[in-house]
Amino acid sequence: MCIRDRGIAAQGTDLFMGEATFTSPHEIRVDSELLRGKQFVIATGTVPFIPDIEGLAETGYITNVEAVSLPDLPKRLVVIGGGPIGLEFAQMFSRFGVHVTVLEREMQPLPREDTELAMALCSQLRAEGIRLVFGSEMRCGENNKRGKYIHIRDEDGKEETLLTDQILVAVGRRPALDKLNLEAAGVRYTEKGIPTKATLRTNVPHIWAAGDITSPYQFSHVASAQGTLVAHNVFAKKAQAFDERFIPWVTFTDPELARVGLSETDLVEAKIEYRVGRADFNKLDRAIANNQTFGSVKLLADADGKLLGGHILGANAGDLIAPVVYAMRFGLTVKMLAAAMLPYPTMPEAVRWDLKRPRAVHPE
Repeated sequence: MCIRDRGIAAQGTDLFMGEATFTSPHEIRVDSELLRGKQFVIATGTVPFIPDIEGLAETGYITNVEAVSLPDLPKRLVVIGGGPIGLEFAQMFSRFGVHVTVLEREMQPLPREDTELAMALCSQLRAEGIRLVFGSEMRCGENNKRGKYIHIRDEDGKEETLLTDQILVAVGRRPALDKLNLEAAGVRYTEKGIPTKATLRTNVPHIWAAGDITSPYQFSHVASAQGTLVAHNVFAKKAQAFDERFIPWVTFTDPELARVGLSETDLVEAKIEYRVGRADFNKLDRAIANNQTFGSVKLLADADGKLLGGHILGANAGDLIAPVVYAMRFGLTVKMLAAAMLPYPTMPEAVRWDLKRPRAVHPE
C-alpha cells in the first residue's frame, strides 16, 4: 500500500508499506504491487540471532525487543550472551531488583574490547550482584510452575541446574534478508550479510546495500553514515568509499566502556610494536570530586607517536572517547594531544598521553 505522507511526498518520495520481494534485478513486489526501478538500496537491518540450544524453543525466551515491554518484572532472569546487549540488559534488570545470571560460552566477555578493561567491567558488575558464568555449555529443560530450568556445564565439567522466571537471549544479530529473494536479483550474500565494495555497491551494479546487513560494525551511527554515503553514491558521477578505519563504539553499562581503533590483542596478533599510555581516574581530581574514580583511559601508539587505538572504561566514556576519535581521524600524534591545554578540573584531562612512563610492548 502506498502511503502519501505530505512530508515525504514533498521530497519526491512514495512510501510503500509491506513485505518486499525481488522478482528480477529491476523489479520488486511489495505485497500485491509490482515496482520497477533503475537503482535499489537494501537497508533492511538485522533481527536477533537465536542460537541452537537444546530445548530453548520449547522452554521459551525473550529478546531485547520483548525485554523492554514486559508487563511485570521477573524475580529471576538468565541472560544468554555476554556481549554488549547482554551486559547492558543484565545491569538494567539487576538495578530494578531482579536476580540476574549471565551465561557466556566464551571465556571472555565483550571479545572486541580491551581484555583488561572488559574484565574490570565484569568485576564491577559482579560487585553489584550480577552472576557471570563464562565458558559454559547449556541446554534448557522443563518449564513448570516453579519456572524455567537451564542445565549448564562449566569449563571444568561441573554441572549445575538454574531455575529462572525468564530467559533473555542476547547473543548477537543476523541480517534480515530471508524474504527478499535476492537470488532473483542476482545479489550475492552470505549468512553474515551482503558483501559490498567500499562504495557500498553490491555485485549487481545498480543495487547497493547499507547498514547492519553489510557492515561488521552493527551500530546506529555506522548505519546512519553509510545511509548518507549510499544516498550520495546512487546519484553521484563518482562514488566515494566508506572509511571504517576510525569507527568508535560504546557499551552502555555503568561505567561505560568505549573504544576506537585497534586493541592490544589486535596489535600483538599483527606483531606490531606499540606503546601504552594510561591514566587512572582515581588520580584525576575531577573524578575524585565527582566520586567517579573507577576505570581508566588506555591509549595505544606506535614508536612515532601515531595513535593506533583508544580504550576508556569509566563514567561517560562514550563522551570522553570523542577527542581520541578526532585525533585518529585527523592524524594528531600523542605529543600533540599532550601539548593541548585543557581546563582544570575536567574529566577530559585523562584523555592525554602519559609521557612520563609510557610502556613499550614488543610482540614476538
